[in-house]
Amino acid sequence: MEQVNSVFELVHKEASVVVGMKWEGTFAEAGAGGIRAVQSEFKRRLSEVQHVLHPDELLGLSYHMTETGFTHYVGVEVDPSVAREIPEGMECIEVASSHYVKRHHRKGQNIEASYNELYTGIEASEYQLAGGTLTHYEVYPMTQKADESDLELTIFIPVIHK
Repeated sequence: MEQVNSVFELVHKEASVVVGMKWEGTFAEAGAGGIRAVQSEFKRRLSEVQHVLHPDELLGLSYHMTETGFTHYVGVEVDPSVAREIPEGMECIEVASSHYVKRHHRKGQNIEASYNELYTGIEASEYQLAGGTLTHYEVYPMTQKADESDLELTIFIPVIHK
């Protein structure tokens, strides 16, 4: 599918709580399927998570990007008023309220191009990267298989006004 240049959408998301599984590694390890393995394991254990707000959405939150790697959480948003029962081997992640640029990545598009278009659009806009520990997050359809190579997802990158 042809990559379509589109102006990103600016959205505001309130603070949220995510319960999920942590993965840490290099970009090469991620590319070799490290995150996909965690996605599969998390989906297998999804029934252990209580008070899920959006059962049709699988979240991928990326933190602490470095030259060699990053930390990634695979999880679901839960009701913050009752989300204190965390299954063994999972963590509770609090995501701060923020503005985000948002772009839907469709199957058949190049994921690297989708990210590059977003970052180029941010650079040319009145916004800049927020600069916090959360570098971006992705929302996948829960029905999408973790081992699919042609992904559909929505990308969110936190930004602030310049």
